[in-house]
Amino acid sequence: MKLSDKIAAYNSSHPFYTFEFFPPRTDQGFENLIPRISRLSTLNPLAISVTWGAGGSTRERSIDLAGLTQSDYGIDTVLHLTCTNMVPGMVDDALRAAKVRGIQNILALRGDPSRGTEHWTPIDSQFTCGIDLVKYIRSSPEFSSHFCIGVAAYPEGHPDRETDEEGSLNVLKEKVDAGADFIVTQLFYDADPFLEWVDKVRTKGINVPIVPGVMPIQTYSSFLRLIKLCGVKVPPSVMAALEPICHDDQLVKDYGVGLAVDIIRKITSTGTIKGIHFCTLNLEKSVQLVIEKLQWAGGSPTMKNRLIAASLDAPGPMIHAQLANSSDLVIDPTTATNTATNALTFKQTLDPDPGRGELNNAATWDDFPNGRFGDYKSPAFGAQDQWGGSGLCQYEGLSEWGHPKCTDDLTSLILRYLHSEVSSSPFSSLPLSPESLTILPHLEQLTKRGWWTISSQPAVDGACSTDEIFGWGPRGGYVYQKGFVEFFVEEQDLDKIEKKIEEEGQGWVHYFAGNLQGECRSNVPDDGRNAVTWGMFPGQEITQTTIIGRESFLTWKDEAFSIWAEWASFYPPGSEERELLNSVRRERWLVSIVHHDYKRPEALWAFLLDGELPI
Repeated sequence: MKLSDKIAAYNSSHPFYTFEFFPPRTDQGFENLIPRISRLSTLNPLAISVTWGAGGSTRERSIDLAGLTQSDYGIDTVLHLTCTNMVPGMVDDALRAAKVRGIQNILALRGDPSRGTEHWTPIDSQFTCGIDLVKYIRSSPEFSSHFCIGVAAYPEGHPDRETDEEGSLNVLKEKVDAGADFIVTQLFYDADPFLEWVDKVRTKGINVPIVPGVMPIQTYSSFLRLIKLCGVKVPPSVMAALEPICHDDQLVKDYGVGLAVDIIRKITSTGTIKGIHFCTLNLEKSVQLVIEKLQWAGGSPTMKNRLIAASLDAPGPMIHAQLANSSDLVIDPTTATNTATNALTFKQTLDPDPGRGELNNAATWDDFPNGRFGDYKSPAFGAQDQWGGSGLCQYEGLSEWGHPKCTDDLTSLILRYLHSEVSSSPFSSLPLSPESLTILPHLEQLTKRGWWTISSQPAVDGACSTDEIFGWGPRGGYVYQKGFVEFFVEEQDLDKIEKKIEEEGQGWVHYFAGNLQGECRSNVPDDGRNAVTWGMFPGQEITQTTIIGRESFLTWKDEAFSIWAEWASFYPPGSEERELLNSVRRERWLVSIVHHDYKRPEALWAFLLDGELPI
């Protein structure tokens, strides 16, 4: 059903809400997202939406997920659709794929540039911005009447800052005049400016429903990354409240829930805003708590046993004929079968194996993602921004990364990042973490060898969960982690590393190595997985938040090598910079090494930098 029709017909005592999901990067994450969506669907959202990855990178998974929720599960689904990387004909293909799956709702977006690209540039000249998608759908006899169209709006200004507020309002007016049926806004954390913006929108003569985007804060680090990525303004009072608790993940989550509740109450109290769009990041607990605290979930309906009888329209006498007019006591066989099937489909169950016993609750087992890898089985693995971008490696400006023309220049860039002389690298949008600073001398040594370190963590043996550097999760627990480092090397160095691990590793050292050509070398068994970060907290089983296995490594490996190509695209074809970066992409290997002796903080570094067999 079209979302615009559902909004018009909605008459509940509380505002409606929708949930946003992104297609997980791994097959296991995809499989685990489906029951998560099923559980959240019992909260009766008006619809759900599925994002379209930056650069169209997830288009197949996006269509598959949206089709599954719409066709197989009967949940009205909004499919995001962007202009990015859409070659001629691809928009038609996506719309037809949506139509055949029964999807009637499209969120038309310009889309983020492919990760790392300096500026957004269209591939199909017919589609240069979101309004072009709206106009095209509305002008097509094949699609016009079938689709309800939503568009995006930015109450605090578009992250590109390409126009002022008046210009942004004019663009929004053009989208609506072109045929948009509803508006979904960028997330925000300050209600007053949002309400002022709504007044300005209405003054412009824009009268379609406005559905504000709300994203409960999950962790302090992800919050900082998100507001930087999206250019979101944060009131000083919010930062002041977060800073004293930033090392207690549970308190941060609790605060995030409370803040979301306060914002929603304020923006819906005037009656102007009729619904909320929740950005879930593929996690469920915080959103569920927000809805419960708002008392929007409602109670479970009282179920009565009903008599399965022959069709009520069938000829002949009916057993218990006196019940014939009581629809809540009698049910025909077909309806009974369908009801039972739906109940089984949406039954809330605990996943018996959400990571081989790592946690005992399917709703919360991945509630504390920690580190870049997380758990590849988690639907939230590789979390994205609101509109489908990965948010892992964002462009920071050629002024910081310069114009590398030889490998020494690349070594210098990584060293400058390690020394905090630049605030980002192509592989990290944030400065070096405090825990990585504790192993800075070791990272320097490796980088000076030409082993360009891009991810690492020190060994930790039972730090307090509220430790300012190493802590995560709820208070009252202890956290552990194994020494880990990841870097790019030449193949001749990889050969030496493999030989050293084989001759001196004594079973303590595991590694993965991969290259652009798809080769993978490892001493980890095919079904092996290494938990490198875990914690023990009151009332819970052991929580394993960072797990490195073949699938998670290969997923990240592909992305890491794509960064080199995207970085190279900053420079003109044939330039020294582009030639250098492309050659690095072709020739280097990404290596990930874990040392399992977490009780010896220097174990990994002593192995790599010392020992009988020098590297």
